[in-house]
Amino acid sequence: MTETLVRPAVDSPPPTPPQRRRKSGHHDPSRVFRLHLPLLLYLLFTLVPFYWMLVFALRPTGSTALVPWPMTLEHFDTVWNGIGFGVFFTNSMIIAGGTLVAVSVLALMGGYALARFQFKGQRVFLLALLCSQFIPGAMMLIPLFVIFREAGLLNTLTGLVIADTAFQLPLALILMSGFVRNVPVELEEAAMVDGCTRLRAFFAVTLPQLRPALVAVGSFAFIGAWNNFLFALMFASKQDKFTLPVGLSYALGEFNTDFGALAAGGVVAAVPVVLVFAVVQRYLVQGLSAGAVKG
Repeated sequence: MTETLVRPAVDSPPPTPPQRRRKSGHHDPSRVFRLHLPLLLYLLFTLVPFYWMLVFALRPTGSTALVPWPMTLEHFDTVWNGIGFGVFFTNSMIIAGGTLVAVSVLALMGGYALARFQFKGQRVFLLALLCSQFIPGAMMLIPLFVIFREAGLLNTLTGLVIADTAFQLPLALILMSGFVRNVPVELEEAAMVDGCTRLRAFFAVTLPQLRPALVAVGSFAFIGAWNNFLFALMFASKQDKFTLPVGLSYALGEFNTDFGALAAGGVVAAVPVVLVFAVVQRYLVQGLSAGAVKG
């Protein structure tokens, strides 16, 4: 009978006790000054004007309180019924909604063509789209004004929708072509092998994958048209065709300004944009991250 002795490994170092993992961000005083303090200052710089606007809109006329209490809605009644912000709000909704639909549809078709097909002059076309983003909107005023005057589109909401669409479509095309490139073409080819036409494969396979992209492009188009002041000021001279930014500018009096009514108009103009961001921000982040992979 033989005995086998197992000799301990004398030369191997003793096992080290597991170290407690250090939580990132805790017990690091320098992180407060490097990250938290600048973010706090930026947050205050961003939110204080909004709070000040709410104070002016909700406190009574003549009050100097820093907190809007007791609250009053007299300024909202003034801007909505007295100045006519109801008409301006409706005009802005029509223009922003029409621009959203037009830019989304045209960007979807153009972006798909740029991503899936090769044609002569494609690089030059993409370079022209990119260069158009460096042209200020003011340089387009005179050509657009002449075209709209000849076409009878001045003082019409249709003309403003066309102007906003023409201004925002190049960026939407660039973004949408990047989104389409992220969808594997093999999925469409597999659908066509199973008997689908290219159009049916697009609606059944590609379009559902582009929902975050459509939300991102549509949101930018809506907000851009909602905040556009220059085109609405130049192409609409009748008060019943004013938008909210133009209406706010006319609320400023030459000798006396009702800051309460002006702040209430600012709140009315900001509410739809805040609601759009609150509803679509999840899809907006997904769409922007997907479009940033390829461009």
